[in-house]
Amino acid sequence: MDAQPQPVSHDPGAARQPPPIVAVGSVILSLALVAIGNGLMFAYIPVKLGAEGFAPTWAGGILTGLSAGGIAGCLLTGALVRRIGHARAYMVLSALIVLSNAGVAAGVHPVLWIAARALYGFAICAMFIVAQSWLNDQVDNSIRGRIMAVFYVSYVVGLGIGSLLLAAVEIDSMQAPLVGIVFTALSMLPVGMTRLAQPPAPEAASVALRRAWSISPVGIVGMFAVGGLSMMIAGFTPIHATAKGFSQQQVATLLFALPLGTLLFQIPFGWISDRTDRRYVLIAASLLVVIAGVAAARFDTATLTVILVIYIVWSGASESIYSLSSAHANDRASKADLVELASTMLFAWSISGFIVPALGTLLTATFGTQSFIYVAIAIAASFAAFVVWRVVAARPVPSADTGAFAPMTAQAPLPVDLAFQPEDEQRQP
Repeated sequence: MDAQPQPVSHDPGAARQPPPIVAVGSVILSLALVAIGNGLMFAYIPVKLGAEGFAPTWAGGILTGLSAGGIAGCLLTGALVRRIGHARAYMVLSALIVLSNAGVAAGVHPVLWIAARALYGFAICAMFIVAQSWLNDQVDNSIRGRIMAVFYVSYVVGLGIGSLLLAAVEIDSMQAPLVGIVFTALSMLPVGMTRLAQPPAPEAASVALRRAWSISPVGIVGMFAVGGLSMMIAGFTPIHATAKGFSQQQVATLLFALPLGTLLFQIPFGWISDRTDRRYVLIAASLLVVIAGVAAARFDTATLTVILVIYIVWSGASESIYSLSSAHANDRASKADLVELASTMLFAWSISGFIVPALGTLLTATFGTQSFIYVAIAIAASFAAFVVWRVVAARPVPSADTGAFAPMTAQAPLPVDLAFQPEDEQRQP
């Protein structure tokens, strides 16, 4: 049999050479460049709206629009990739991000910005699904965990770099969306020149909440919890900081602390969870979110240094719930269940990421921007109580049956490569 890679052949038994590291790295580099623009725009929009005198509820509405677009991305990506393939779909989605940033650059029109960010939400969610399924199709199981860890970490680092860029742009101009366009355009180059073979056309995977519950109640509820929790902390932090009168530099520094917390906390939590019942670690992470949230409310007027420490802990603990819940669910699933489980957990994460920010926007209009802190506390406390109940009600998975922990970020969808297998592979036992 010819040992050369065959893009059109996807026989699991066929021998093929591993893809060059440069080819795999092209997709990872592309998403990292997109993340830089994303981090900048997350910081820029609430600061710009505040500088123009708009109420914080407009920024919350824009965040809700982004989440609504993300739901559409989860539902429609399969059809898009089936029609035009992974590489072309990726380029189309990059173009949509450029259009979204161009809409923001057209002037401070909040209704237009809601539509633009909804378009961005669709594009970035779909882009992650395309990129993850592409990478997972090409890499072997022996290095899959390391590749996906680099994938997520590079995205988190990109978010932090983008947040810091806010301090370097002129807030009175439209430099920020233009910089976002530049980074998105740059992100097209690695993928446009990649030699990475394309996966087969995907088949749509179903959403089955009842089945996901039967496999892992903690896993599916964890996705419902962290979808809203992450969007509240990451999305409303710049809104609240702007309303409090933080300077442009201070907002940029605060937003840089959020991905820093993700990097600092996930590996220790993951290491511990690989050696004990993951539910204990989920309880600890949730309670740490509660404690940090209480501290965020209590020391809301403290110095920036104190606030930075609190938000590093708050973000790091909340983001860890995402990867821990995913690992716990996959520990309990059989191979035949992985397709529906991945799709259902992605759906749960998306729905929560839409509903909770919408609630936060309504509460902000009535009680002020600090409301998001109490919503986050309530979500984390409720999830901790639920996991405690499950510890009492159900046995743990034997440690020998657990998989390896992989760091992830709740700012990006779960890996859905298993939901993107061709139909004949899905039917195999």
